[in-house]
Amino acid sequence: MVSAARGLFAKNGYAGTGTPEIVSAAGVTRGALYHHFADKTALFATVVEEEHMLLAMTINAAAEGDDEPGPVKALIAGGDAFLDAMQDEGRRRILLVDAPAVLGRAKVDDIDGRHGLRTLLEGVTAAMDAKAIRDLPAAPLAHLLNALFDRAALAPPDEVNDYRKAIKALIRGLKI
Repeated sequence: MVSAARGLFAKNGYAGTGTPEIVSAAGVTRGALYHHFADKTALFATVVEEEHMLLAMTINAAAEGDDEPGPVKALIAGGDAFLDAMQDEGRRRILLVDAPAVLGRAKVDDIDGRHGLRTLLEGVTAAMDAKAIRDLPAAPLAHLLNALFDRAALAPPDEVNDYRKAIKALIRGLKI
């Protein structure tokens, strides 16, 4: 059911997706939908949580992909993986457009804090502990980098590489 809902939310947006479409796509009854989820918003929150979890797994895999690439390279690789994954228009719509509007900023921040932001904070902390970047307040730095990545993900596809270059320069500028 979550997978079917994800596909519809990605294609039509939250507002453009009704529960009758979801149950039809999932091959379940409306009763089954409401047995598992209080309402469409609760189902959407589950989709958002799952998208954040999958995205964090992608970022972690990229950051750990090289043989000990170094903490700065890991931050850059993780950021590139994020931007690559966010080129999926449906994922952008779900995570960056609809989620804040439907669930509210606090709920989205809570979900992100368990996944992508947590991963970014771990990367920033590791880079500071390794003395690879300046010792700054880790949480604010992670939040600011997170906002940079989100803004870059919303850029038109032909501008994303310019954002990548700027973000890489900013991260490299943190080096000691």
